[in-house]
Amino acid sequence: MERNLIEIVLFAAAVLASSALFLKRFLRVVGIVWSAKPDPGFSIRPLAPRFKRLLWDVLCQAKVIRHRPLPGLAHAFVFWGFLAFVIVTLDHFAGGFGLDWLSVDSGVFGPAYFAVAFLFAAAVAISITGLALRRFVARPKWLGEKLSWESGFIALLIFLLMATYMADFLAHPDPNSLSGKTLWWAHTLSLLIFLPLIPQTKHLHLILSPAAVFLTRGGFSRIPPLEGDEDFGLDTGKDITRLAALQAYSCVECGRCQQHCPANLTGKILNPKEIALGFRRYLNENASPKWGGLQPAKGFSPPAANQPEIALDEAPKESPLLGVHISEEAIFQCTTCGACESQCPVGVEHLPLIIGLRRGAVNTGKWEDEHGGDLFLRLERNGNPLGLSAIERDKFIRTNELPWFDGSQQYCLWLGCMGSFDPRGRHAVLALRRVMDHLGITYGVLRKEKCTGDSARRLGNDLAFQQLAEFNIGQLTGAGASKLLSICPHCVRTIGDDWKEFGATFDIEHHSVFLARHLDKLPPAPAQGTTVYHDPCYLGRYQDIYDEPRRVAASPDRLVEAERHRDTSFCCGAGGGLVFLGEEKGKRVSHERAEQLLATGAATVAAACPFCQTMLGDALTALKPEGAPRLLDIAEIAAARLPSTPL
Repeated sequence: MERNLIEIVLFAAAVLASSALFLKRFLRVVGIVWSAKPDPGFSIRPLAPRFKRLLWDVLCQAKVIRHRPLPGLAHAFVFWGFLAFVIVTLDHFAGGFGLDWLSVDSGVFGPAYFAVAFLFAAAVAISITGLALRRFVARPKWLGEKLSWESGFIALLIFLLMATYMADFLAHPDPNSLSGKTLWWAHTLSLLIFLPLIPQTKHLHLILSPAAVFLTRGGFSRIPPLEGDEDFGLDTGKDITRLAALQAYSCVECGRCQQHCPANLTGKILNPKEIALGFRRYLNENASPKWGGLQPAKGFSPPAANQPEIALDEAPKESPLLGVHISEEAIFQCTTCGACESQCPVGVEHLPLIIGLRRGAVNTGKWEDEHGGDLFLRLERNGNPLGLSAIERDKFIRTNELPWFDGSQQYCLWLGCMGSFDPRGRHAVLALRRVMDHLGITYGVLRKEKCTGDSARRLGNDLAFQQLAEFNIGQLTGAGASKLLSICPHCVRTIGDDWKEFGATFDIEHHSVFLARHLDKLPPAPAQGTTVYHDPCYLGRYQDIYDEPRRVAASPDRLVEAERHRDTSFCCGAGGGLVFLGEEKGKRVSHERAEQLLATGAATVAAACPFCQTMLGDALTALKPEGAPRLLDIAEIAAARLPSTPL
């Protein structure tokens, strides 16, 4: 391709200008992320799951496609088109300097590659048109009410990139002709205008999201440990970690988290998307890194003339996180169901952000809530969130002749707060006990047991959580327990994951897995009507357990599914400590879920979590006081298979 000196100089100047504008903004973001503090407890290993996640979520666009198939595929084709155009773009830049790299007319690779790129260009052009129509005409509320001219302009640039390439491929004009030069410069300018806009807009996720997906914390809703006595959680700018900053800038504003958030869908002000964007706005406003120093946060004086510049990791950023950009009320409306984090295609981990903000508010004494204060007091004084005496637990154990765990039994049966004190939870424990007796499996309960600290952990009270965890770890270790069985997914998650922070290594199993494993040893299930199973968030999304409780709940021909089920299941409203705080705004989450379950017309609602039973039991009674379906724990359904154990 022939280029005269003027064209080469103009092209080089345009490339330099575009690259400089790109780097100016991009390096600022990189500086902000790098200047944040390292994440406590973060480890890059093991690498295999990280590469698997990168392949599945980024290259295959699995999350993008799964729950929004048509727009997801459109987005995926745009992404795959950009990958396919890497060599096309490099060849185009080489041509700008008068160099011949690949030929569309000779050889084997060149013609084949450019033909494949043409197919991708057509797919991208169609896809970006569909996405633009969806964004500016259909306008689903999840994408936000405000129309973004930036999104429209970038969509136009992408379309022009594809259209100019396809026109050149089909017409194949003489590169030195007027039409050839016009197409070449149109493609060039579209590309060079697009490049510096990437770091200025949400399209920065094109570069950052692969890193965000690869560098997640290594587990679902993994809450990082606090580091030292001065670490209280996410309180001010200095507490923002690198992963939090990276994820804030990776958010693509697709609204999937908002679309599945039970709090947002029932009229609360919480919007998980706005939590991530709130962090981004905070960083943009309070952090201005430069190579060689960092602009101090607002409200601080610069160093004196005889003092050195502030280093990247030493900038004073004491501005509070909660307030202007992030609402305290919103973060305490979260049920920690994990729907947001589960849906996010770009690696944003909303729950560590929200719980980190709760930590910052609670551990510094800034959160003032009557219900929360009473809850923490009950945990401190009574060792359980219900505020009941341990004597009530002992009475239940002795009345029902539950054996004490002495170290010789196969399982230590963890009762939990609900199994110890709540009537519905007790029914589930006794039903599980009947099944274990029938199977000849030995078990025992601890003489002393307190709350696992789940509600304290999720609400951000680390001191209360640590005290409860250490007490229970001591009891279990002293009793020689290693294998635990529980009816509560919250207990399973807290003991099996959160307690590891204090050295716990207990093997704990949820009773749904236990029952499913022994189901063939039980008599056939009695004839009954249809059953709908409600997926608890802490069993499904948190532990990926979906099939086992369904096998216990009903035979496949008797099982019906609610509209939202499995990993899109709707929360009961109890998680994150909210069962003890209450809902003060909007529709009750439990009522919304109960309506979804009632819509199936099932005769029985099966549950596998005592918190879900409490919330759904009250909601079903309130919504349908007469003729409400039976609400049973799967242990009760399994026990009904045994002789003389009626439902």
